[in-house]
Amino acid sequence: MRSKFAIVTALALAGCATTPRPAPPAAVVPVAVQILAINDFHGNLEPPKQAIPAPASGPDAVRVPAGGAAYLASALKARRGSHPYSVTVSAGDMIGAAPLVSSLFLDEPTIAAMNEAGVEYNAVGNHEFDKGVAELLRMQNGGCEKHASRKPCAVEPFPGARFRFLAANVLTGDGKTLFPGTAIRDFGPVQVGFIGMTLKETGTLVTPAGVAGLTFADEASTANAAARAMRLAGVDALVVLIHQGARTSGGYNDKSCPNLDGDIMPILKRLDPAIDAVISGHTHNAYICELPRGGARPLLLTSAGRYGTLFTEIALAVSPTGGVVSHRADNIIVQGEAYSGPFGAVPLQGQFPVWAKDPATAAIVDRYAAAAAPVAARIVGKLSGPITREPTPAREHSGGDFIADAQLAATRHLGAQIAFSNSGGVRADLVPAADGSITFGQLFAMQPFGNNLNIKTLTGAQLKAVLEQQFDSGTNTAADPNMLLPSRGFAFAYDLSRPAGQRIVAMTLEGKPIDPDARYRVTVVNFLSTGGDNFTVLTQGTDLTDPNIVDVDASEAYLKSGGDVPKLGRIEDRTPKL
Repeated sequence: MRSKFAIVTALALAGCATTPRPAPPAAVVPVAVQILAINDFHGNLEPPKQAIPAPASGPDAVRVPAGGAAYLASALKARRGSHPYSVTVSAGDMIGAAPLVSSLFLDEPTIAAMNEAGVEYNAVGNHEFDKGVAELLRMQNGGCEKHASRKPCAVEPFPGARFRFLAANVLTGDGKTLFPGTAIRDFGPVQVGFIGMTLKETGTLVTPAGVAGLTFADEASTANAAARAMRLAGVDALVVLIHQGARTSGGYNDKSCPNLDGDIMPILKRLDPAIDAVISGHTHNAYICELPRGGARPLLLTSAGRYGTLFTEIALAVSPTGGVVSHRADNIIVQGEAYSGPFGAVPLQGQFPVWAKDPATAAIVDRYAAAAAPVAARIVGKLSGPITREPTPAREHSGGDFIADAQLAATRHLGAQIAFSNSGGVRADLVPAADGSITFGQLFAMQPFGNNLNIKTLTGAQLKAVLEQQFDSGTNTAADPNMLLPSRGFAFAYDLSRPAGQRIVAMTLEGKPIDPDARYRVTVVNFLSTGGDNFTVLTQGTDLTDPNIVDVDASEAYLKSGGDVPKLGRIEDRTPKL
C-alpha cells in the first residue's frame, strides 16, 4: 500500500512540477450602481405645499408634507453618501411652468439649485421649450443674452447648467440633435449608457413659434437606434430618460402598479430588450413598475411624481460580462416641513424620514426669494374662499372657471363673448389668507406661463369641433380627456358613450343654444390659439385680435374688480352610468 501511494504521490508531484494546473476563474462580482432620479420639478424651489398620501402604521393613510429644493438636495446628497458608483438624473420639465421665485428670474435659480443638488443629466421635456430654443440653449451654456420678456441675470451672473441636457429625438433642420442624445458613465469595470428624450408631441404642447424648425422624432425608434450603437460600443447597461409617462391607481411606491396605463405604454412595447430601465415623467404620477417581456428580464419603469416631492432610488447590479443581473427601486418622500393648505394643517409624520435643509441650496433659494418678495407679497385682491384644481365628476374645477372668467372680463370690451382656459394651465390653488387676501405670488403660481390673450372668431360648428377635441385629438382621449374650462354664461354637456365627433350633446350661451352657423368671438391664450394641447381647430379661427394682455394680468385685474369664486355647473357629463 505504501508503494502504491508513493507511486501515485510521485506521479502527482511530477505532474504538478511539469504542467501546472490552471487556477479556477475568479468569480465575476456585479457592480452596484445607484441611480437617483427626479422628474417634473417645474422650478418648485420653495416647498409646494403638497402632501404624499402614504401607508401608515394605523388603518388609514397619512398625508406627508413634501418638497422644496433645499430638502431635496439634502436627501439626494445623503442618499448618495459614500456610494462609489452613483449618478443623479432628471426626466424633463425641470424648468418651465414654475412658481414666481423661479419664473421671475427665467428659471436661473432652478438651474443653480439643480447644479448644487448634483444632477448630472436632464432629458428635455416639453416645458424646457416654453421660452424657445435660444433661451433653452442659454440654460445649458449660461450668459445674459435676452431671449424673453424678462431681464436675464437680474440677481447675479448666470453660468448655466453644470449638468448635461439630453435630447436624442429633438432634431434641428440639418438633422442633428439639439443637444447630445446619449451619455455614457464609467463605474469601475462597467459602463452605463443613458438615452434622453422628450415626447414626440412636444411641438403641440408649447407655443409653435418656440420650436419652429425642430422635429420631434418617434421615441421608440430613437431609443432603439441609440441602444444598438451603445451596445456595439460595449455599454453594459442601458437606461432611458424619457419625458413621457403612465398612470396607475396605486400609491406612490406600490410595486403592483394597478391599472397601469398611459401614452408611454405603446412606446415600451416597442423598446429593444437590451434596454434595462426607463425613468419617465410628464404625467406627474409616481410609480415603480416591473413589466414582463417574454424571456427577458422585466423592464423597470419608474416616475417620481412632481415638484421634487419624491425621488426614485434605483439599484442596478451590473456584471461586466452579463449586463444587469438584478434591479430594485423605491420612491422616497422628501419630507421637510409642515404646512397649512386649503384642507387644513399637514404636520410632519415621524414614521417617515425628515430631511434637513441643504445649506448651499437653501442659500440659493433664499437669495432669489428675497429678490422676488416685493413682487410676490403684493396684495392683488380678495376671495370669499379657496379656488382649487379639484375636479367635479364632470371634470370641471373652479381654478379653470376663474381663469376663463378673468379672460372674458379682460376682453369683453373688444367683443369677446366666450373664453376658455385649459385645465393644464392651472398650476396651483388659490387659498386666501384669514382676511381673504390673495397675493401676486399666489396668482402667479396658479398661472406661471406669461401667455398673451388672443381673440378669434369661430362659428358654432367650429366651437363644437374644438370641444370634441377634448376627447379625440392627439393625446386627448375619451379615457383621459383634456378639458377646456368655459367662462360664465357658456355651458356644454358631453356623452362619452357616443362615437368620436358626436360626444358634445349640448352647448348654450346665456341659456340659448349655440347656432352652428353663427359667429362667436372667443378668447384663449396664444398657446391654445396656435393649436397647443392638440386643440388644432382653434387655428382655424379668423379675425385675430391680440390686445397685448398677459394671462396673469387679466386675473389680477379681475380680482381687483371684485371677481370671486366661480359657481360650478358649466360642464355636464351625460354619459350613461352603467
